[in-house]
Amino acid sequence: MKLHLAHFGQQNIFSGYGDGYVMINQIRHEKNMIVFPDQLIEHWPVASVAALSHEHFDEILARKPEIILLGTGAQLRFPDYTLMARILQTRTGFEVMDTQAACRTYNILVEEGRQVAAAIIL
Repeated sequence: MKLHLAHFGQQNIFSGYGDGYVMINQIRHEKNMIVFPDQLIEHWPVASVAALSHEHFDEILARKPEIILLGTGAQLRFPDYTLMARILQTRTGFEVMDTQAACRTYNILVEEGRQVAAAIIL
């Protein structure tokens, strides 16, 4: 699917997605990654949702985003409850959704000027 262009300036936005990939600023990526409006962390070393640990979110939490969107691939899968609880204890919003929904939601939040991070599992 191709997403419509909006006015985001120099920020990272999802410009498309499909099975096994996302496009950020018209560049195709096929590895798990973390996306901030001003930075990409490519090759996020996560094997699956079940393998997620708090340490996978250390770099994200260090930037103190308002909200973290976890895109869990083609289907919605929730990580371990204790992981979600630890993230929420930092007073950071945490939403879990399939990756395509995370891409769309991220773009909306960036356009609103929110401090958002998208943790994407393909």
